[in-house]
Amino acid sequence: MPTYQYACTNPECGNRFELVQSFTDAAVDECPVCGQPVRKVYGSVGVVFKGAGFYRTDSRAAASAASAPKAKSDSAPAPSTTKTESTKPAPSTNGSGSAAKAAASA
Repeated sequence: MPTYQYACTNPECGNRFELVQSFTDAAVDECPVCGQPVRKVYGSVGVVFKGAGFYRTDSRAAASAASAPKAKSDSAPAPSTTKTESTKPAPSTNGSGSAAKAAASA
Protein backbone atom coordinates (compact mmCIF):
# COMPACT_ATOMS: atom_id res chain seq x y z
CA MET A 1 0.00 0.00 0.00
CA PRO A 2 1.28 3.47 -0.82
CA THR A 3 2.39 6.03 1.74
CA TYR A 4 0.89 9.52 1.32
CA GLN A 5 2.33 12.72 2.76
CA TYR A 6 0.09 15.49 4.01
CA ALA A 7 0.80 19.05 5.15
CA CYS A 8 -1.41 21.32 7.21
CA THR A 9 -2.50 24.50 5.42
CA ASN A 10 -2.45 26.48 8.70
CA PRO A 11 0.88 28.37 8.70
CA GLU A 12 0.89 28.51 12.53
CA CYS A 13 0.59 24.71 12.84
CA GLY A 14 2.86 23.56 9.97
CA ASN A 15 2.23 19.90 10.83
CA ARG A 16 3.47 17.37 8.26
CA PHE A 17 2.59 13.70 8.49
CA GLU A 18 2.47 10.49 6.48
CA LEU A 19 -0.28 7.89 6.21
CA VAL A 20 -0.25 4.42 4.71
CA GLN A 21 -3.52 4.17 2.80
CA SER A 22 -5.08 1.95 0.19
CA PHE A 23 -5.97 3.36 -3.21
CA THR A 24 -9.64 3.07 -2.33
CA ASP A 25 -9.35 4.90 1.03
CA ALA A 26 -10.65 8.46 1.20
CA ALA A 27 -8.07 11.26 1.41
CA VAL A 28 -7.54 12.94 4.78
CA ASP A 29 -9.41 16.24 5.12
CA GLU A 30 -8.16 17.76 8.36
CA CYS A 31 -5.01 18.00 10.42
CA PRO A 32 -4.95 15.65 13.42
CA VAL A 33 -3.22 18.37 15.52
CA CYS A 34 -5.22 21.57 14.85
CA GLY A 35 -8.22 20.40 12.79
CA GLN A 36 -7.46 22.72 9.84
CA PRO A 37 -7.60 21.51 6.22
CA VAL A 38 -4.61 19.60 4.84
CA ARG A 39 -3.19 19.12 1.36
CA LYS A 40 -1.33 16.23 -0.20
CA VAL A 41 2.39 16.71 -0.71
CA TYR A 42 3.70 15.25 -3.96
CA GLY A 43 7.35 14.25 -4.23
CA SER A 44 9.59 12.66 -6.77
CA VAL A 45 9.08 9.04 -7.64
CA GLY A 46 11.94 6.65 -6.92
CA VAL A 47 11.94 4.82 -10.24
CA VAL A 48 15.15 4.29 -12.22
CA PHE A 49 15.11 2.93 -15.78
CA LYS A 50 18.34 1.11 -16.60
CA GLY A 51 19.47 -0.31 -19.89
CA ALA A 52 19.29 0.71 -23.51
CA GLY A 53 16.16 1.95 -25.24
CA PHE A 54 14.62 4.11 -22.53
CA TYR A 55 15.88 7.50 -23.64
CA ARG A 56 15.72 9.41 -26.90
CA THR A 57 19.46 10.07 -26.59
CA ASP A 58 20.31 6.36 -26.79
CA SER A 59 22.31 5.57 -29.88
CA ARG A 60 19.48 4.08 -31.90
CA ALA A 61 20.58 5.78 -35.13
CA ALA A 62 24.07 4.27 -34.90
CA ALA A 63 22.63 0.83 -34.17
CA SER A 64 20.25 0.93 -37.13
CA ALA A 65 22.96 2.30 -39.47
CA ALA A 66 25.30 -0.54 -38.49
CA SER A 67 22.67 -3.18 -39.21
CA ALA A 68 21.58 -1.67 -42.56
CA PRO A 69 24.70 -2.64 -44.61
CA LYS A 70 24.60 -6.12 -43.15
CA ALA A 71 21.02 -6.55 -44.34
CA LYS A 72 22.02 -5.59 -47.90
CA SER A 73 24.87 -8.12 -48.03
CA ASP A 74 22.57 -10.88 -46.83
CA SER A 75 20.26 -10.33 -49.81
CA ALA A 76 22.27 -12.62 -52.12
CA PRO A 77 20.20 -15.48 -53.53
CA ALA A 78 20.33 -18.65 -51.52
CA PRO A 79 21.88 -21.74 -53.18
CA SER A 80 19.45 -24.27 -54.55
CA THR A 81 18.82 -27.25 -52.31
CA THR A 82 17.07 -29.47 -54.85
CA LYS A 83 18.17 -33.08 -54.71
CA THR A 84 19.05 -34.62 -58.09
CA GLU A 85 20.90 -37.78 -57.07
CA SER A 86 19.76 -40.39 -54.63
CA THR A 87 22.13 -41.13 -51.81
CA LYS A 88 23.57 -44.63 -51.95
CA PRO A 89 25.89 -46.20 -49.40
CA ALA A 90 29.54 -46.19 -50.49
CA PRO A 91 30.91 -49.60 -51.54
CA SER A 92 33.27 -51.30 -49.18
CA THR A 93 36.97 -50.99 -50.11
CA ASN A 94 38.39 -53.85 -48.03
CA GLY A 95 37.20 -56.60 -50.37
CA SER A 96 35.08 -58.48 -47.84
CA GLY A 97 31.79 -56.77 -48.63
CA SER A 98 29.13 -57.96 -51.04
CA ALA A 99 29.81 -55.00 -53.35
CA ALA A 100 33.41 -56.11 -53.80
CA LYS A 101 32.28 -59.71 -54.56
CA ALA A 102 29.75 -58.49 -57.12
CA ALA A 103 32.38 -56.34 -58.84
CA ALA A 104 34.86 -59.24 -58.94
CA SER A 105 32.37 -61.67 -60.49
CA ALA A 106 31.41 -59.30 -63.25
